[in-house]
Amino acid sequence: MAQEKMLTGCSAAATGAKLAEVEVICSYPIRPYTAIMMELAKMVANGELKAEFVHGEGEHAQVSIVLGASAAGARAYTGSSGVGVTYAMEVYSPMSGGRYPVQMAIADRALDPPGDFGSEHTDAMSTRGQGWLLGWARTPQEVLDNTLIGYRIGEDQKVMLPQMTCQDGYFLSHIADKVNVPELAQAREFLPPFKSPHPLSVACPVSHSPQIRPDQGAPMDAQRAAVYTDVPKIIEKATAEYNKIMGRNYDPFLEKYKMDDAEIAFFIQGAHANTCMKEIDKMRKQGVKVGMIRPRWIIPWPTQYLAEACAGLKALGVIETSTCYGGSMRGGNLAPEVRASLYDLDDRPVVTSFMGGLGGETIWPEEFHSMAKVLTQAAKDKRASQYTYWVGFEGK
Repeated sequence: MAQEKMLTGCSAAATGAKLAEVEVICSYPIRPYTAIMMELAKMVANGELKAEFVHGEGEHAQVSIVLGASAAGARAYTGSSGVGVTYAMEVYSPMSGGRYPVQMAIADRALDPPGDFGSEHTDAMSTRGQGWLLGWARTPQEVLDNTLIGYRIGEDQKVMLPQMTCQDGYFLSHIADKVNVPELAQAREFLPPFKSPHPLSVACPVSHSPQIRPDQGAPMDAQRAAVYTDVPKIIEKATAEYNKIMGRNYDPFLEKYKMDDAEIAFFIQGAHANTCMKEIDKMRKQGVKVGMIRPRWIIPWPTQYLAEACAGLKALGVIETSTCYGGSMRGGNLAPEVRASLYDLDDRPVVTSFMGGLGGETIWPEEFHSMAKVLTQAAKDKRASQYTYWVGFEGK
């Protein structure tokens, strides 16, 4: 039967990979994700997991090795953090273009500079145009579950795309919480063995040139784009089956908290949502009708579901934990997507954004109260006085 354990986010990711019975693992150390590979290395060494464990000479090599393993028909797993994620950038598009459903665990970390090792989502968010499935967990439990769900979706024959399963560095990767670990039989019921439709084979050799003609490029891009029209339905089906087998209650796309009668709300991804929910409870006792929407997936972006969730809101505050210098909102990456998603609503809420949790900074409880006051005023004025507020710096 399932067991309850105290696991950090890193341990939960490794446990999820073990339950997925990954066949090839490639590591290269960079904190804070390194603990995932430390756990997996022990599992392989102790005979708990039958897998080929390869130590790459860098992140570019890491992703290249698991690309080859997936092309040969293996279920492959790797991971990184911060500048390690960006160092491997060249290989991401070939991975999705080749339709290799590798999984990459990301424990987020700020890029250089500032290079302060703190948690920030800019590393993985920088890859969002590369064709990978991309989503964030809020708890170690969700880290484990997303590992299995990610493989199930990515390996679906209608999808065949790589996945980045992300968690906040340190806030989640190194803090333990209760995790319900399913039995291996349950994991196998949900996630069948990987069967590549076109594995490399010496018996049936297939060649693919590293370069193609310009007229071949557009069809390949169109194929990748077309896949994402089917992905939401596959996510819904996979999530429903996972909930049934494991006894979970995940929404496929959006976690909604106290949204039934909310007038203002926060849109936030990742582990800072835990603090957000606690402060919402306090503000509710003070009579503030505030709620929270947390995306489980960034790619594919939940356009329709977000519009439905925001119908009836007066103001929405997008809390940004990644940067997009010089972008349309002069802040982060989420707010422009949110505003685009709500554009066709007849009665749109006022949307503004808050830059917070950058470089590993905590978003403090009182800061959620301050942001709620800004949203309350925006709802009253029916407009926001600023596109972007920098949390902790306003008024200084």
